[in-house]
Parts: sequence; structure tokens; C-alpha cells
Amino acid sequence: MNPPTNRRRFLAGGASALAFGALGRHASVAFAAAPAAAAASRYANLLVLIEFKGGNDGLNTLVPIGDPAYERLRPKLAIRRDEAILLADRAALHPALAPLKPMWDRREIAILQGVGYPEPNLSHFRSIEIWETASRSDQTLADGWLARAFAKVPVPASFAADGVVIGGNDLGPLAGGGTRTVALANPEQFLRRAKLAAPQGAARNAALAHILKTEADIVQAASHLDGNHAYATAFPASPFGNAVKTAARVIANDAGVAVVHLSLGSFDTHAGQAARQARLLGELADGLVALESAMREIGRWDRTLVVSYAEFGRRPKENLSQGTDHGTANVHFALGGRVAGGFYGAAPQLDRVGDGNPPCAIDFRQVYATVLDRWWGTDSRSVLGGRFEAVPFVTAPA
Repeated sequence: MNPPTNRRRFLAGGASALAFGALGRHASVAFAAAPAAAAASRYANLLVLIEFKGGNDGLNTLVPIGDPAYERLRPKLAIRRDEAILLADRAALHPALAPLKPMWDRREIAILQGVGYPEPNLSHFRSIEIWETASRSDQTLADGWLARAFAKVPVPASFAADGVVIGGNDLGPLAGGGTRTVALANPEQFLRRAKLAAPQGAARNAALAHILKTEADIVQAASHLDGNHAYATAFPASPFGNAVKTAARVIANDAGVAVVHLSLGSFDTHAGQAARQARLLGELADGLVALESAMREIGRWDRTLVVSYAEFGRRPKENLSQGTDHGTANVHFALGGRVAGGFYGAAPQLDRVGDGNPPCAIDFRQVYATVLDRWWGTDSRSVLGGRFEAVPFVTAPA
């Protein structure tokens, strides 16, 4: 098979396995770099984003045990005290999250309560766009918040990639801005298909030259992306466990990546919520325990920050189908060796919500400001379009 045919097969047939960032709009991934040593140091602090697709129900994730309003709003879905994992007098984890309790006891999990934004939108598509671009609810932005951050303070060109998205081709917060972002199902498939894209020299035609440049960038990423580390850690045999295993292999590469994005779901539990949420939260807990073990194994846990996000939460009042409908403020997690564990934000006052939703206690852009200002030591204001007070769930950058 001749080289042009090989390239066409890779570029067309490989879409289910990978996508290479915003290179379709930007012919070059070279940036005006910050001082290399400083940039490499800040982005050695790895960010792992976990998206709860569909909107997880926070009220049955962090359970307000003993709150009579909770039991009144959820006569069928309420989790009983004898099932829940108690963290404090009136706060407990869903029983499927029991594997996370030792990490909580070591104060390596921050639980962020009431995360949302003003004037919330209850459309899946619009609300996730708001979260991933860090826009106001009445504002549309083209680029993801991480893409804008990396445009301001670039990831060193020596890194294998700026970000890696595992399990889909939607680049989310990494979309746009000229980021070097790889979306892949697994490293082996990526490496096999990247071999078909071996650069074939220069071209006078501008469009073909751009394609060849894209191929060269893919090959460069592929050559460094898989650390091929033989972990002693046992990874769960679940879809999320497999994604965590892939993430761990990517993270073990010597060149480095700044961000790894995982997803879990769908949590869109309008009906039959109990069984589905229990299964998904169980996958989450087992996967996070494996990720922590793997990061400790390679000495990276203290330089890893795991943060969850979703388009929205669920309504406090259960519906007639033993499920919950689209809500607003939600519970999220931050985990890592340098996380200051504990509760942040405020628990919802369920006796005041009626049939509605509680207000947000933490603007989600405060979480992003924490990542930018405290984890990476960059200036969040230029990325987020204003000042958002960081939430002190993580120590300052090393």
C-alpha cells in the first residue's frame, strides 16, 4: 500500500481512536514559550479531570444523614444511615464510595459542596459548554478554559502533549486555542495508527503541507506518549477502570503531559436512579483507588490533582419514576497528595428549597481559579475574565 493511502486511512479511519487538538485551525503548535524551566516545573503538577456525564446526583453522593427534609423529599431514594459511610455527624458518602474512606481519613479528599453558577441553565448541551469554556450563563466563548490557559502560559514543547482525552473525541475544556491535545481510546491503538502517519517529506501545496505538519505532530506525540510502565497496581475490569489504566500509562511517559481528561456516565438518572448511580459510583471509587495506587507507585501522587465536574446536579425532590430531574448546584471532589482534605462550600438547606433547587455556594470558576493560581501558579484572571477567589483545597505549587 502506498504512503498517501496509508495517511488517508490514518486520518480518516483513526477518528474513533484519536483526534489531535485544534491543529485543523492552527498550522503550527509552536508557541512563544515562557521560560522553559518554570513552565516545566508548573506543569509537572498534573491535573486529572473527571467528567460526570449527564449530571450526577450530589444529594445521594454526599448524603445529609438525619435531615428530615431529605427524607421527606426522597421517600424512596433516600439512603439510610445504616448503609451510608459516615464522615461527620450529618454527612455521609453513598455506600458505593466506601473504598474512598481511607483516603478521606488521610485528608486527601476535599468535598466541594454546592458547586454551580449564577442563573443556571438546565440544558445538557448548553450547561456543559458553560462549564468547559468557563463562561457566564449569558455568554458564549469559543475556546475551552484550559485551551485559553495554555495559550497564556504554554506547556513546554518538550512535553508529549498538552492534554490527553481518554474515551472520546470531544476535547471539552481543551478545545481550541491551538492546544496539542490527543484523544484516544488506548495507547496501543494510538501508536499503531500513528505509524501510518510517518512524515513523507515536504510539500509545496499549502494544504498538503499543513496535513504533513499535522502528521509530524501526531508522530512526535506518539513517540513519547506511552510510558509502557509495568504497574504492580491492579486496575478494575470496568470501563472506567480501563480508562484509568490507560491514563496511568500515559502519565508514566518521561516527556510529560499537563492534563488528562476522563469521563464516567451517564448519570442522567431520570428513572431507576438507585441501581445506576450505585454502579457508576462504585466504578468511580475503585478507579480512583487504583489511580492513587499507580501514582504512588511512580512517585507522582503528590504532584497529581484530581478534580471532578459535570454540567449540573439533580433536583432535591425525587420524581415519580424513582429518579431525579435536572438540577443546579452539585457536589464535586478534589483528590491528591497535596489536597487539604475536608468540606468546602455549604450543605444545601433542604427545608428551604421546596420543589426547587438550592443556590450555589461555590462558583465553579473558583475551582478553576484554584487550579490555575494555586496548583500551576498562573494568573487566573486573564483566563476566566475576572477575579474568582480560590478555594483553599490545595497547597501552593512546589
